[in-house]
Amino acid sequence: MKNLAYTVNLKDNTQVIQKYIDHHANVWPEVIDSLKAVGILDMKIYILGPRLFMFCEVTDNFEAAADFPRYLTLSPKCQEWEDLMTTFQEPVKEASEGEKWAQMEQIFQL
Repeated sequence: MKNLAYTVNLKDNTQVIQKYIDHHANVWPEVIDSLKAVGILDMKIYILGPRLFMFCEVTDNFEAAADFPRYLTLSPKCQEWEDLMTTFQEPVKEASEGEKWAQMEQIFQL
């Protein structure tokens, strides 16, 4: 099992942030099933103001560059969900060109 961490910002608007939270209270089943199918064992998203932090536990053979895009192809609902969530999000300033969720580097473990 591997751990991955990512960050992205939401648009800094109270209504946008609340809508994003509301959507995540009822994630579509096709999205959940497809995330599991590509090797995501657990996913948690935390929020502080407009900043999101996502922590994923994935299988040892999970490759983010291949498996996150593959997840989008497993059900049309996955791409629909991604398109919808993108309307709420904006990359952090540290993100690479074309990167939305910026991968974080682990620097400590207890």
